[in-house]
Amino acid sequence: MTKLRSARWFEAPTRMGHTHRQRILQGGFERQDFAGKPVVAILSTWSDLNPCHAHFRERAEDVKRGVWEAGGFPVEIPVMALGEPFVKPTAMLYRSLLAIQTEESLRCHPVDGAVLMGGCDKTMPGLLLGAISMGLPSIFLPSGPMLTGRWRGQAMGSGTDTAKAFLDWKAGLMSDAEFATLEEAGARSPGHCMTMGTASTMTALADAMGWSPTGASSIPAPDSRHRHMAVRVGRRAVELIREDFRPDRLTTKAAFHNAIVTLMALGGSTNAVIHLIALARRAGLDLGLDDFDRLSRKVPVLADMRPSGRFLMEDFFEAGGMRGLLSRLTDLLDLDAMTISGRTLGAEIADAPVWSDDVIRPRNRPLRDSGGLAILRGNLAPDGAVLKVSAASPELLKHAGPALVFEGWADFAARIDTPDLPADENTVLVLRNCGPKGAPGMPEWGMMQVPKKLLERGVRDIVRLSDARMSGTHFGTVVLHAAPEAAIGGPLALIHDGDMIELDAETRTISLRVDAAELDRRRAAWRAPEPKHARGWAKIYTDRVEQADRGADLDVLGHGPASPEPEIN
Repeated sequence: MTKLRSARWFEAPTRMGHTHRQRILQGGFERQDFAGKPVVAILSTWSDLNPCHAHFRERAEDVKRGVWEAGGFPVEIPVMALGEPFVKPTAMLYRSLLAIQTEESLRCHPVDGAVLMGGCDKTMPGLLLGAISMGLPSIFLPSGPMLTGRWRGQAMGSGTDTAKAFLDWKAGLMSDAEFATLEEAGARSPGHCMTMGTASTMTALADAMGWSPTGASSIPAPDSRHRHMAVRVGRRAVELIREDFRPDRLTTKAAFHNAIVTLMALGGSTNAVIHLIALARRAGLDLGLDDFDRLSRKVPVLADMRPSGRFLMEDFFEAGGMRGLLSRLTDLLDLDAMTISGRTLGAEIADAPVWSDDVIRPRNRPLRDSGGLAILRGNLAPDGAVLKVSAASPELLKHAGPALVFEGWADFAARIDTPDLPADENTVLVLRNCGPKGAPGMPEWGMMQVPKKLLERGVRDIVRLSDARMSGTHFGTVVLHAAPEAAIGGPLALIHDGDMIELDAETRTISLRVDAAELDRRRAAWRAPEPKHARGWAKIYTDRVEQADRGADLDVLGHGPASPEPEIN
């Protein structure tokens, strides 16, 4: 093992070295606790306002036990929790801030490596972005999915089934009292959403890329085996430091290839496209939308998981989990990719069983023959847009209809339920100025609800188009991430009410049936919206964020020379 980074703080025969040792002793530790030992930072995203991570205080103690057992010195460092349901306008606005906190917390403190504790949607990418840039040995501990919701004898999936129930309640098919009991039953334990939403998707992709013990992402949060895994993660964190096992061994082209294959086989969240591109760019790799579309055409959807299918994460875990799924994709994966165990992915899944062919489908009986996502292009999205075809209505995947334009979320909320809204089942709802710069932060406003007047007629899906994002737990024929966004003059800014919009998922196109000369006239008349923020983080973000097709990270946080180590006086 090379000389410990933390030794610069704790072993220096200087005035500051004395101060560092004194202050650790002040914390109740003894010299033998830290002297000459690898210091493991446990970066925890626990918060009372992140119920998905309510068990992280306990899990941090489990990790510490593993670190102590392996001869390390654990130190817990809190970072921004980013509880998806509560952070407004969107946790995505703060993903890069969590990445900065992660990188700088590791840089400025006397630590040799890290355990990254996350799971709720933006915490995995935020933590990994920072860890990649810092470059210290790091391992990801996934929070695990919550238990299956139960309501009146039915399984309930957070986000997916509750959203469907909300539509029924809004249409007058469910009473207030009935809906209140459903609210109490839909999320009944710690852990992230148990549907194949963004959290389940991103923790699975960290698993497939080798950042977690293989299969760890599938273990339900309240399961005792989740505690066992946390202890093993603590032990492995110490070993990583001794082996000098750094993130660059995991951030390879092979790892990102495996992540995309897994994304498609899971029918995973559209948000993963943005996060994976951002992670690759941090690592200095060229990953683009076409890589996703190319693999989507080859990879079948094997996980029969809501919102694309029927089952939930407890079912997936009991059916064989991530190891079982990956074992059915061996011809599509790069099995030589390294994992955090120090073994290849092929070695990690060599003996993986599948216990249910209904939950994890065999290759000859997929949920879909090709992947769950499609990358669309056309004069409405020259730099790309994303559609989750596995959660869309098949009859709407080829559709043409008149546009009904909303200038932002406030405009949408004010008008969508008015009785005289000029919309029918053929209408294409367009929401603009909700992208990275326009919102700012690219909120999950793209999952626009169907107008109440249509819900009351039994319509549950119409085509929707925006430069925003959508929760991975949601469903419908929703075209997202249209780039470039409207706020910088992208084509969405030029749509007028009544313009015909054509979607064709088979040909991967999203187009506006308006001639080029008319679009040029509209472009010349367009004026950029006034910035919403004049100071603070939102101002920094708006000024520096890149477009969705480039990962929506800040331009100053991309791949580059390593920042220098801090000076210690």
